[in-house]
Amino acid sequence: MAPKKRTQAQDSKPVKRRQSKLAKENHISAEEETSIQEAFALFAVQHDDYEEKEGVLPTQDVRSCLIALNLTPSPSELREIKSTLDPTGAGHVTYPHFVAVAALKLRSKSSAAEDVAEEVGDAFRLFTRGEGETITLAHLRRVARELREEVDERVLRDMIAEANGGEGVGKGVVIEDFEGVMRRAGVFG
Repeated sequence: MAPKKRTQAQDSKPVKRRQSKLAKENHISAEEETSIQEAFALFAVQHDDYEEKEGVLPTQDVRSCLIALNLTPSPSELREIKSTLDPTGAGHVTYPHFVAVAALKLRSKSSAAEDVAEEVGDAFRLFTRGEGETITLAHLRRVARELREEVDERVLRDMIAEANGGEGVGKGVVIEDFEGVMRRAGVFG
């Protein structure tokens, strides 16, 4: 008896790419490397002085390529990145060098997000003292007392209503709403 033919449904498992040597060296996942490759390919050009199969990235397109990866550099960061990637001023950046810089930016971005989440959690716990998952009117009263601030009850109620999108004082303020308030206030950018 002949073996059964596999149907397409049986073969439709998502294909997981293996991490390349370059991805391993730069401590990024295969998916992150794919994103970097795709962004690099958008701006890469072939150049006679380079034998790179991926092409090379014109130095003036480094910023655009990083923006495509949602890794927008500040002006001072960009100057530093360009001087690192193209120290001789040749005007082009090879793929492996760009991957190294993009990987550093990816790691610093995820590290910064983790730091913000930790800071938000710490600040939230200052209000709640680890009791419950919402900041209540009682928590705000206590904080005002501890800070020796005379704050009218209406103001405290308004603070909660503004933080939770007007859902009422009884709902309190959950950590996501608290983070939103902190971001709007410019605490976390």
